[in-house]
Amino acid sequence: MKKCIPILLVFLTSFGMYAQELAVLKYGGGGDWYSNPTSLPNLIAFCNANINTTINPKPEVVEASSMDIFQYPMLHMTGHGNVFFTDQEAENLRNYLLSGGFLHIDDNYGMKPYITEALKKVFPDKTLIELPKTHDIFNTVYSFPNGLPKIHEHDGKRPQAFGIFEKGRLILLFTFESDLGDGWEDEMVHNDPPEVREKALKMGANIIKYVFEH
Repeated sequence: MKKCIPILLVFLTSFGMYAQELAVLKYGGGGDWYSNPTSLPNLIAFCNANINTTINPKPEVVEASSMDIFQYPMLHMTGHGNVFFTDQEAENLRNYLLSGGFLHIDDNYGMKPYITEALKKVFPDKTLIELPKTHDIFNTVYSFPNGLPKIHEHDGKRPQAFGIFEKGRLILLFTFESDLGDGWEDEMVHNDPPEVREKALKMGANIIKYVFEH
């Protein structure tokens, strides 16, 4: 296992001097990792305007195999289809998450069976656990007493937030049947009413605030 802890710790301690950075995770398997291109920039703009973050307004794109992922406290991943990690990519992601990083996976519809299988390669000994409504991530800045909000309807299922933990720390969040990223996109993309977009952005702000404080 590569020794990556110092790399991430050095970066994390630099927040006071430098703008924070987020990145979109590019993965293999044929899934559309590039979907919702306006979502993360819009969420960043909302956070910088409302919760006193100083995030670079232009998120980068990083590949699962790259050591560049260790430059970012949080990676965002989305898509509709297949997800595949090579052994090297799985090891790289595992090292990143265990050394202090965080991965948010937002199911853009149809992603769950693929990401569930792919994560078995990253963490063979861990499973996704549904977060209770009382988890801190639902109250970090904005209150969501019912847990993860529903943004877009797909199969009539309730929204669920799943996590993977390491020694009590939430290191990965998988949001399912919510479609937060669609709510973060430019208004004209999905024509969501303002209150729906605001709900999605506030939940996204909670995620980012939680990651930066834990």
